[in-house]
Amino acid sequence: MSEPEASRNADAALEDAATFAAVPDAFQRLWTPHRMAYINTGADALRGSGCPFCAAPQKSDAEGLIVHRGVTSYVLLNLFPYNSGHMLVCPYRHIATYDQATPEEVAEIGALTQTGMRVLREVSRCDGFNIGMNQGAVAGAGVDEHLHQHIVPRWSSDANFFPIIARTKALPQLLGEVREAVAAAWPAA
Repeated sequence: MSEPEASRNADAALEDAATFAAVPDAFQRLWTPHRMAYINTGADALRGSGCPFCAAPQKSDAEGLIVHRGVTSYVLLNLFPYNSGHMLVCPYRHIATYDQATPEEVAEIGALTQTGMRVLREVSRCDGFNIGMNQGAVAGAGVDEHLHQHIVPRWSSDANFFPIIARTKALPQLLGEVREAVAAAWPAA
């Protein structure tokens, strides 16, 4: 066996994406088997019962990941968060776009977003936020049939580069822990 062949055989034990049976890619793998709890009850399971944002308020707060229930809208944690503490503000009413919301829904979505920011600053000591709505599948909405606003906390010292450079997401807290902390810190009405 030639030296290059021996070297290739020795490296074969490494998990190199270039040698996978499928199309090679540049991704490294960070194995996180604890995330199977989210995957097993993820979007497909939620969609099986209809709209996940219509279904959530029918569940207990803990099961629906709800941190606050308002009059026209409610706040829940994102089942597939970009960062720990990633919340969504949704109207109870099944509407797809912001222009379909009533003035009362718009006002409460705004007020709940402001309160959510204050609570996340207190609970997670974040330094900033990404706030926004993706409306329509073409605009990146994962659930395009039900309006929802994202509140994503950001830290000056976090691993923001991680998904871009390492193509990996690191979430330091489990959803249940985050929901308990945010719900406990939410001000009483």
